[in-house]
Amino acid sequence: MEKIKDKMKNKNFKNIIYGVCAVVLIVWVVFRFAAIGAENSMAVFNTARYSADVGAPVYAVKVHSQNGVLREPIAVKNNKALVSAYRVDKLKTGQRVGNGEITSVSKDIDLNTGMHIVRTRGVEDGLHYAEFETTGYFVPLYAVNNNVVMVADNGIATPRKVNVIRQDAENALVEGLNDGDIVVLSKVNAGDKVQIKE
Repeated sequence: MEKIKDKMKNKNFKNIIYGVCAVVLIVWVVFRFAAIGAENSMAVFNTARYSADVGAPVYAVKVHSQNGVLREPIAVKNNKALVSAYRVDKLKTGQRVGNGEITSVSKDIDLNTGMHIVRTRGVEDGLHYAEFETTGYFVPLYAVNNNVVMVADNGIATPRKVNVIRQDAENALVEGLNDGDIVVLSKVNAGDKVQIKE
């Protein structure tokens, strides 16, 4: 036992132990880097790298000029509705409302209510929608952000300035698009590669 203790106190023995520890540590580091390199070279799915190389999968819609309907809610009682100044321009004489139609839209504010009076004919009491039919480019309202939509142009998300002519709770009628434009519905940044999902 005394001989072992003497050898452990020996400077050469300590150097050998330190050397073995250093070699083990170096071998472990080399092994880890080799394992990481092997994982990277394999077909391991990496979402960020895949999106950067091939393009992020996104939902999109190909637009064409088409007939569409935008709906404006209107509460009718005794063939009369009160609407705010913000909404009065969205209602016109002759628009369909339920089974009836709008007969007049007052541009003057009613002093008793501070609202505009809209008169209807053949409309039951309750909440209805005044329908606005037109032809143009319709996109989901959430795809428009500060009068800009993202268009897929050769697999790249490209911002396109549009003018919102009219909108309802779900859709917007816009100017600034062309037949066949692909409007990206998913959230992307300008310049991102995109892969359109059907």
